[in-house]
Formats: sequence, structure tokens, C-alpha cells
Amino acid sequence: MAPRMTTPIVALDVADTAAALAIVETLDAQCRCYKIGLELFTAEGPQVVRAVRDRGADVFLDLKLHDIPNTVQGAVARAAGLGARLLTVHASGGRAMLAAAQAAAAGTDCRLLGVTVLTSLDREAVAASWGRDVAGLDVTAEVLRLAETVQGAGLHGVVCSGHEAGAVRERFGDGLATLVPGVRLPGTSAHDQARVVTPAGAARAGARYVVVGRTVTAAGDPREAMRRVLSELASS
Repeated sequence: MAPRMTTPIVALDVADTAAALAIVETLDAQCRCYKIGLELFTAEGPQVVRAVRDRGADVFLDLKLHDIPNTVQGAVARAAGLGARLLTVHASGGRAMLAAAQAAAAGTDCRLLGVTVLTSLDREAVAASWGRDVAGLDVTAEVLRLAETVQGAGLHGVVCSGHEAGAVRERFGDGLATLVPGVRLPGTSAHDQARVVTPAGAARAGARYVVVGRTVTAAGDPREAMRRVLSELASS
């Protein structure tokens, strides 16, 4: 079987639609999928999703939904209606919430991803947040546990760091796509991320999607930085 190509997604972690579209227009054909997260969506609402889609690009709507099943089901239906190609929900929301979300996405072009352990959290932070003994906590095991629930609810995939993507790929194969955020070019800052990898590292681990942000958008030459990302992905 031929290896599956890794799709790059650029994060539009900016304050408004004008700044977002400036990035889309700068990168042009180099990137055809963009992440719209909580900051931009809260500031600009559905119109920014439509604006990016009007430029011929797909949208990964990273809202990390986590609420009672009925509320999440309604939100997923609205996001799918906007034309979001990918949408995140928290895997820790439980099987009923995930199943309700998937029911709303069924029959649409929107694919759901369950967020496992945020890449901003290290082992100690996970233990503190989840009330676990840090000595006995295995982040990869926690990711796989949540991934089992996500797969059981029929979702498209999971969000995890590049450090766990290989284990997810080994356990689930093509049955569960992996999206790896916090991807940085070699030599650039990790910023507020704790578990980061390079584009090549994420691709080698079997990531279906990688999200790059400031490593491209804050570069002196974003097009050259994106070229480096694409080159790493192609070589892996």
C-alpha cells in the first residue's frame, strides 16, 4: 500500500479576518487548508470561515467542543453547515457526547477529530489536571485510551502530539487519522507548546495532518518557511 501523504494546515492565529486573509493570499497555492481557532472565531464568527472558503481553501475549525451531547450535536450541525472540513471535539467529553457529535456530522463533508491530550501539557501538568499520580502516569497510554473511545464513536480521527502519533498509528492503522498540532521547523521556538515535533518527525510518525503556525506565519519570509515545511513532508 502506498504511504498516505500528510496534509499541512496553517493556523490562522490572528485577531481578525483581514489578517487571516492576508496569510491565505500570501501562501496561496502552497497551502489549501487553514485552521480557525477560538480567538479568531470568537472575534469574527462564521463569516471568517466563509471568507477563507471563498478563497478556495478548506477550513479546519478548531473549537474543541465539550458540552452536553445535545448542545455539541447542534454545534456540529452548524459547523458542518458552514462548510468546515475538519472540526474538533474533546475526547474526554465521553462516548455519548462523541456519538451525538458524529450523528450530526454524518452525511456531510465535515470530519470530526477527538482532542486527546493538549500539546501544551507535559506529564506533570496532565497528572495535576486529571488528579493522577505523576509517577504512574503514561501520556501515551492516556492518548490511546481516549482514542479507543473516539474510534468507538465512529469519528474520523484524533488530535495528539507527534510523540504519541506513532503509537496511535500502530494501534489503529488507517482506521483513525491523526492530526498533530504544535509542529515547528527545526531551530524555531516552541512558544507555549510542551510536546512539539518537526514536520518530518510528524510525517514519519504517520500523521495524516500537521498544523503549523508561527513557525510559518511569523517567519520573515512565510512563503520560504512554508516551502521548507512542504519539503520536509515530501522527504518523509
